[in-house]
Amino acid sequence: MNVTELLESASLLVPQEVATENDFSVEDIWDYLVHDEWQIALNLLEELGGGIPLPLAFWEQLAEAATQLGLERSRAWCHWRCSEIMNGMIRADLTLRPAHETRRTTPISGHGVLRPMWDIGHLSPTGHTSVSIAGLWVEDMPLLHPGGRATVRLVPLTPAHWTHVQPGQLITMHEDRTVAGTAVVLEARPPSRTTPTI
Repeated sequence: MNVTELLESASLLVPQEVATENDFSVEDIWDYLVHDEWQIALNLLEELGGGIPLPLAFWEQLAEAATQLGLERSRAWCHWRCSEIMNGMIRADLTLRPAHETRRTTPISGHGVLRPMWDIGHLSPTGHTSVSIAGLWVEDMPLLHPGGRATVRLVPLTPAHWTHVQPGQLITMHEDRTVAGTAVVLEARPPSRTTPTI
């Protein structure tokens, strides 16, 4: 499919009554598509998809459209949302330790590159802390500096390890044996049992 077909198909998966914070709707997206304003249509569809759960096919089509348009950040975000549907998602308020208290002295990329270890309360058979890995996406920020604080989205590498994680729970981030940051869980969504397609 070409870009127009992908965006048209994705827009059909959004309920007609859904609107963005600025009151843009699916009808507005069709107007942009008629005028070949693909990037605007893609951005609005991403925004519409942020408010309600949409099927895997929606995000796959947006990812392919972003790829065809050469929009790397949008492509990465749409693939990330696909991962959230398949593996579950944890939103958390993360505070990184300052650079002088940890080995990290550079900012973390906000766009899902880092896959740190997390202490989420599991113990090994010998009684030591057992960590689980999850990818990290920083909401609304391209970088998170040491000592910084932001809302993050985590996608578990092994979803079964994360089933007990609940809002309000404190979890710790590790890039080595030391604590790199602490996070309070805001939301925990399990993997989707079904991945509807068109």
